[in-house]
Amino acid sequence: MKLLALDTSSVACSVAIQIGETIVERFEEQPREHTRLLMPMIESALKEAGVHIADLDAIVLGNGPGSFIGMRIAASVAQGLAFGAGLRIIPVSSMAAVAAQVFAEEQAAEVVVAQDAHMNEVYLGVYRQDAGVVVDVVPERLHAADLISVLQEETSANRVAAGFGWQRYPNLLAANQKLFTTLSEIWHPSARFLIGLAARADRIRPQDITPAYLRHKVAEKPAQSR
Repeated sequence: MKLLALDTSSVACSVAIQIGETIVERFEEQPREHTRLLMPMIESALKEAGVHIADLDAIVLGNGPGSFIGMRIAASVAQGLAFGAGLRIIPVSSMAAVAAQVFAEEQAAEVVVAQDAHMNEVYLGVYRQDAGVVVDVVPERLHAADLISVLQEETSANRVAAGFGWQRYPNLLAANQKLFTTLSEIWHPSARFLIGLAARADRIRPQDITPAYLRHKVAEKPAQSR
């Protein structure tokens, strides 16, 4: 399988190419630089991997939720490349990729990912592994940066918190830290871990991409706690 994966849903700009068992990757944390960074990173990774876009089987897109502008950048680039090469796109959750990295690198039975959604809110998702596959046990949602009641309803040993939302909102961490075993230093999605999520996701036409904004109106008032 030959796949290109890309994610710009956070302050990180991330690209990975899988050729069989080999993965070539690029990762940079530079806020507001995704437009400048993404295509050169893709070109560099393709050159190192020794392939062209037309050689690929599909493009894996980190589809958010996350930065509104960031998601549009990755989606637009993925669509342009896919149209030009006649490829399908595999959209997967950027937050599930964070959880997948935690499962791969740390001891965790459950991962709670919180990413900054601005307006004193986070994008929240809770994940476990089922036969090695990352599954969400609490669907991704907007949540106020305060007590997460669903974590009290669902108890889990060895629960890890990950994502930048915990650093962005200290009050969120303070309100929930007794419910975690560990606070991970994995904050942003890595395209390498998008690839593992693609096996069970659908391949769609480039024109059918719909980024997972969750907040459909950027000017929408902050939600109440859930």
